Amino acid sequence: MTQHDTLQCIHEPFGDAFYYGPERLSSRYENDPKAREESGFSQSTYHTILDRFEKEATEVRSTPPSPTPSIVTSLKAVLHPASSEIGKRLFIKDITHYLVPPDGKPPSIAPSLSRIKRGVGTSGARTNGATNGTTEAPYPYHTDAEPNNPTVIPRDILGKFHFTFLIRNPRSSIPSYFRCTVPPLDKVTGFYDFMPSEAGYDEVRRVFDYLRSIGHVGPAIAGQSGNKEHSNASGVPHGVEVCVVDADDLLDDPPGIIKAYCKSVGIEYHPDMLKWDTEADQYQAKDAFEKWQGFHEDVLHSSGLHPRGHKKKLKSVERENAEWQEKYGEEGAKVIRETVDANMKDYEYLKQFAIKV
Repeated sequence: MTQHDTLQCIHEPFGDAFYYGPERLSSRYENDPKAREESGFSQSTYHTILDRFEKEATEVRSTPPSPTPSIVTSLKAVLHPASSEIGKRLFIKDITHYLVPPDGKPPSIAPSLSRIKRGVGTSGARTNGATNGTTEAPYPYHTDAEPNNPTVIPRDILGKFHFTFLIRNPRSSIPSYFRCTVPPLDKVTGFYDFMPSEAGYDEVRRVFDYLRSIGHVGPAIAGQSGNKEHSNASGVPHGVEVCVVDADDLLDDPPGIIKAYCKSVGIEYHPDMLKWDTEADQYQAKDAFEKWQGFHEDVLHSSGLHPRGHKKKLKSVERENAEWQEKYGEEGAKVIRETVDANMKDYEYLKQFAIKV
């Protein structure tokens, strides 16, 4: 986000369509049309979001590239669309499950992105439940699915992005997210109930495996030995590497992990990437995080990424349960534990692909 001159960073744009728009997949605001309208994104579709990427990718640089480019990311998935020679490279931090119907529902392509067959009595795609005066929830869509594609985005569009993934142990991420959905923080975030489906690990794994199965990422794995068998005669890996960052590894060794990450995605590494202490950096971060208030307070009150003094040791299940019960009550602790347990296998599966330095 700090590499202003060469990267255009966009923070969680697909959430606009997922929560608020006429193609929304989430039920969080389904019965709250006022909240959807007041969000400013009630007309956002997956198509309008992609149009925004196209516009920003071709934005002409107003200043020359910085001699010391820097970047810091925190993500579930980062998408790097190709850009024109005169435009900046887009760096999109987003949540993978915003592209996937929740609760394991069968996917089909978002109406605004569905190819329309002319001559069958329609001049456009049905985009939401408001069509023809009705107000039912927009999903499931009346569109076709693509074979094995778990998302609502067509394969040919997914192929325009360079995916990387950040994962975090559910024993840390789930209670952290739960905290944002209960008092007093819920009044800031606007999320007044905890939805286990928003944990997202199942969706990350399915999208990850799909991208590998179609050859869009891999077989080479970033930051791991043994990639020679997946390289050409010159030793260059075929295609885009599988690039997974584990949050604990990142916090233990920020320089090592970010350097390996940059090598994988083709960004020049510089130590200043680990600092965001200038007025311009702080302003850009605050502006980017504005629409998701309450979720990024720790980052907004920081100025850099430093190695932890010692590696994090997991607490016993009994101690975790006791701490969660003290903070959130018996029912809260029960929901957190169930959600953690439900997502551990997916996390552990993805962890085997994480960058090692």
